[in-house]
Amino acid sequence: MRWWKVAGLAAFVGVAATGVVIARAERRRRAYTPEEIRTKLRERAAETAP
Repeated sequence: MRWWKVAGLAAFVGVAATGVVIARAERRRRAYTPEEIRTKLRERAAETAP
């Protein structure tokens, strides 16, 4: 195999892996209910307020 084929294959694998990571993060983000999001935001606001 030529070096450019290996580089192309590595780039393809990198793009695919990035897509998998993004899809997992999106699924995790969408799994929250609106009430859970409000609760978390209020907790963060309470932590930062003096």
